[in-house]
Amino acid sequence: MKVIFNPSENKENKYIDILVNSLKNGGYEVFPLDGLLSSWKHFDSIKLVHLNWFENLDESSRGATLKSFFRKLVALLVIRLGNKKLVWTMHNRVSHEKGSGKWSQILSALLIRWADRIVIHSEESRALLGGRSHVLLRKVVHIPHPDFIGVYGPILSSAAPQVENPIKLVFIGAVKPYKNIELLIQLARKFPTTIQISILGNPNSQGYKEELLKLGSGLANLILRLEFIPDEEIPEILSKSDLVILPYNMDSSLNSGTVLLAFSYQKTVICPQIGTVNDFGKENAAIFSYVYSSEKEHMEKLSDRINLAIALKKANPLVFEEMGRKMFSLVKEQNDKAIAGQKLIDLYAQLLGEKPNSK
Repeated sequence: MKVIFNPSENKENKYIDILVNSLKNGGYEVFPLDGLLSSWKHFDSIKLVHLNWFENLDESSRGATLKSFFRKLVALLVIRLGNKKLVWTMHNRVSHEKGSGKWSQILSALLIRWADRIVIHSEESRALLGGRSHVLLRKVVHIPHPDFIGVYGPILSSAAPQVENPIKLVFIGAVKPYKNIELLIQLARKFPTTIQISILGNPNSQGYKEELLKLGSGLANLILRLEFIPDEEIPEILSKSDLVILPYNMDSSLNSGTVLLAFSYQKTVICPQIGTVNDFGKENAAIFSYVYSSEKEHMEKLSDRINLAIALKKANPLVFEEMGRKMFSLVKEQNDKAIAGQKLIDLYAQLLGEKPNSK
């Protein structure tokens, strides 16, 4: 059985590898979208197309945005006219990119309308779709976002915490404006002796990289490593950190693989109450979560969470380890990657009216 899973590979996101490998083990041949029209024989053999982040567009220039939009529009038309089953995963509320917003919204609307099934990773997604139309809920399939336990290597032991040491905060992942990296630099300036912040990841442009380096210049408690972080370094980076900090934009963010990555390595997070966080319900007491309604309030809430973390560490030096272990046990149960992979296989089999061969 031949299907398209797009993107079929992503060196910076193991989410893709986890699900694609599950599909291959379930008996599917997985192909990239780019080759859909490579030949009539191949086109005819593809029965299902699964799209991820398809609504995101190239914003390097206006011309690139329009070219990206029309290419994707044509691809959607080809999939629909070719009677391929279409699955779309709803990863975000809206596209994170502001410049291409209206074009992205058109693609999102078509994906919602034409998809045979919409995969969601959080219950907040269901509420958002239901707010558009209750009819859409018939298309919704909840598949847990897979955990990352063991994916980047084993969990490494952390050094014994010392009350007098600053709290070590780490941001790790793609460095983009919607992730509010500037707020982290402001935090480093506001808490010069009680926290240390590491910002690790590849910026989306050279200009943004230079802007962040300028903003962070002269701060002794700020580590800026603005480059791609090799997978094999992630366990050690997390083991040397107390908390993962992710000040996402709540207007666009919905799910976060990095939140689940932290939990998978026995770390908890400072993060807004996005869909991923809210799915843990009352258990998010082991998460430093918050809500905000403005940039000013966002900084205030982040500062409150930092002050709470400082107070908790003074009262119990092991508090972060205890919170991290709790979230690890929850993510192991709720986001089991084997279960997520099997649910995706079952969804495809249901849509195609076939039972895949198990390997």
